[in-house]
Amino acid sequence: MLSHASRSTVDEVVEPITDIGAYMDQLGQQARMAATVMRSLDSGTKNTALQAMAANLASARTELLEANRIDLERGRENGLDAALLDRLALDEARIDAMIEGLHQVAALPDPVGEIDGLRSRPSGIQVGQMRVPLGVVGIIYESRPNVTVEAASLCLKAGNACILRGGSEARESNAAIAACIRAGLREAMVPEAAVQIVATTDRAAVGHLIAMTSYVDVIIPRGGKSLIERISKEARVPVIKHLDGVCHVYVDTDADLDKALAIAVNAKTHRYGTCNTMETLLLDAAVAEALLPRLVAAYAEYGVELRGCERAREILPELVAANDSDWYAEYLAPVLSIRVVDGMEEAMAHIDRYGSHHTDAIVTENYGRARRFMAEVDSSSVMVNASTRFADGNEYGLGAEIGISTDKLHARGPVGLEGLTTRKYIVLGDGHIRV
Repeated sequence: MLSHASRSTVDEVVEPITDIGAYMDQLGQQARMAATVMRSLDSGTKNTALQAMAANLASARTELLEANRIDLERGRENGLDAALLDRLALDEARIDAMIEGLHQVAALPDPVGEIDGLRSRPSGIQVGQMRVPLGVVGIIYESRPNVTVEAASLCLKAGNACILRGGSEARESNAAIAACIRAGLREAMVPEAAVQIVATTDRAAVGHLIAMTSYVDVIIPRGGKSLIERISKEARVPVIKHLDGVCHVYVDTDADLDKALAIAVNAKTHRYGTCNTMETLLLDAAVAEALLPRLVAAYAEYGVELRGCERAREILPELVAANDSDWYAEYLAPVLSIRVVDGMEEAMAHIDRYGSHHTDAIVTENYGRARRFMAEVDSSSVMVNASTRFADGNEYGLGAEIGISTDKLHARGPVGLEGLTTRKYIVLGDGHIRV
């Protein structure tokens, strides 16, 4: 059994690691042992660890920023694009957000051990379901070092052990954050192997992690489409994922045009490199002529390139002509495709054909159409009169999120604490036997 006070962890291994398979097996074995301790930890101990992590991050600001500076410098030298550099960057505000995220997760109700649906059966037994940890969660992500904190905090609060494999572009930042996490675990007397950072950038480590069925219960990939496609194709461990975020805003014929303008601008320009950023704007033909010039002027202030369908270009010929590939595109950049449609039926058909089932929104004052849009658009988040940028675990009150799932089994939408647990049936009797 792994001691709570253990001060050794394999994520301190120094590269190069000559035997990737043996190293990953060691991580898996330690994670599995830690998971047996984690599922019995009380909420107070988990919260103490989270608060200690937050304190250590706060006291290590200088080290975090310096480590991130090295990553950013190397990223620029290696030709990372603006969206990836934005995801990679840490500043005082983002460090504050990581610290606040830890406090928020500590303040959330602990789902582990919750019992619901308890009911009596004719035999006299009582049957219900209890929330329990998934066990060992493997998380593979790119660029964003704050994911290290989000993943560690949510997995810990949900009673799981986790193995984290960040991208090579963020290795200095992730190492600095990992040191703060380890210190917090030690202070709370929680096994350090409950949160392990893969210490090699060798891509073979990912192949081992996603096939370690004896040790890992679920894989969560966060990153570009190519990464997630690879994980989905090769993994032997169950995967919670979304491939891309082709999000839409549809402006209905009964929309308040001032609301529509504000929502459309925010959904595109608030941040470009996120999966909940709008990539296609659908305008009902009845409002397109009045709204499109206002949108063009607003987007011009942000330097957004607009690509329009033929009908949009009839209104404003200066728009770049959109082609079929634009409707599938997740730009992650200041580029937006615009299509004029005849009514909500055509808008929903477009979303169904080209969308990624991530997040889609309607702007309308018509209650009936709003209800129908919510019911019939098959996405993990569907919104009425709100920016797609709200598709976020923190905004949904989940605390930090570990990712957004467009799958339909186990978890869908932002994955928070409940998404990192499962249920088991419990039966209460008093000497009952089946006859």
